[in-house]
Amino acid sequence: MINQIFVNLPVQDLNKSKEFFTKLGFSINEQFTDETAACVVISETIYAMLLTHDKFKMFTPKGISDATKSTEVLTALSVNSKEEVDKIMEAALAAGGTEARPAEDLGFMYGRAFNDPDGHIWEVFCMDMSQMPQS
Repeated sequence: MINQIFVNLPVQDLNKSKEFFTKLGFSINEQFTDETAACVVISETIYAMLLTHDKFKMFTPKGISDATKSTEVLTALSVNSKEEVDKIMEAALAAGGTEARPAEDLGFMYGRAFNDPDGHIWEVFCMDMSQMPQS
């Protein structure tokens, strides 16, 4: 059984990226952090490994995508309320992120999305399954 996820992301400026994510309220696990990588603790089971391009290249023979020009993955984080969605989004914008798309309110689900400093898209959403339309 899988019990944790580590999302590995290439970043141009490791210190800038660390600062961005700590401004969102996440912490850095120093045990897995050095001058080439930083472990962002998103929850007890979810982590983002921010890797310099040289470090990232050690794990793949493929080229590194420019996330400001194309999207390979959308990382979606579930929270408990609309207020929490908006709080994280506001923190991301204040920390230098940009809005990836307008807010979406489907009644049972509310979400917003931001680009981090490297252009990676992070979606933050909440769902109320009791409000989900019946098919």
